[in-house]
Amino acid sequence: MKPVGRPAILLVRLAIAVDMLQKVLTKLEAQHGSPDPPTVSDPFELVLFENVVYLLSDEKREAAFRALKENVGTSPVEILSASHDKLFKIAKLGGMLPEARVERFRNIAQIALQEFEGDLASALKAPLPKAKKALMKFPSIGEPGAEKILLFSRSHPVLGLDSNGMRVLLRIGYGEESKSYSTTYHSVRDAVRGELRPDYDWLIRAHQLLRRHGQEVCRRAEPLCRACSVKANCQYYKQKQDE
Repeated sequence: MKPVGRPAILLVRLAIAVDMLQKVLTKLEAQHGSPDPPTVSDPFELVLFENVVYLLSDEKREAAFRALKENVGTSPVEILSASHDKLFKIAKLGGMLPEARVERFRNIAQIALQEFEGDLASALKAPLPKAKKALMKFPSIGEPGAEKILLFSRSHPVLGLDSNGMRVLLRIGYGEESKSYSTTYHSVRDAVRGELRPDYDWLIRAHQLLRRHGQEVCRRAEPLCRACSVKANCQYYKQKQDE
């Protein structure tokens, strides 16, 4: 038998590495089930969706956004035309500081009209750096949130990660943790980039599965490692076993 040369071995190792994320996602889907499609896909509505509640559950966020859509509307003009009482009633569904949230709703609508003539979707057709910069003009939208909106609105095929999804990938072994959240985010994103597929459905599914696993199993405090379907792939779990 002809001996396997070093280049061939490296190619095999690369193929295994590139396949790792897909294996992880397959295990997560077996554990949690197939995620439902996102309920919001319009980019301006996604900005509102991110701002409609503060530190509340996904269910309460969905309920508050639904109330906004049904009772006020989700266009910039509708929000600016709405009475303070109407907006305040919805803002109260979003948790603490409802008065500040009313002002935030109006600020978001004003930015959309003044900066983008009410057509945020067209602005997001720009190259990725410019599209992200556009979204980051809005309150509470940092780079991770901007990338999530670009993904869910199908404007750019990027894997936007929230803190839960990022934590899962970090513990598996993608990237390095830093004191700076932004530095950690970039490290994880860059480490996983070579395994991503330029497919919106695949990337949205990855975001949702990683986020749910981080919320329910790979929690920041007291992670449920014994209940984790990907512990065999997890560097964090292996380190804990060795302690």
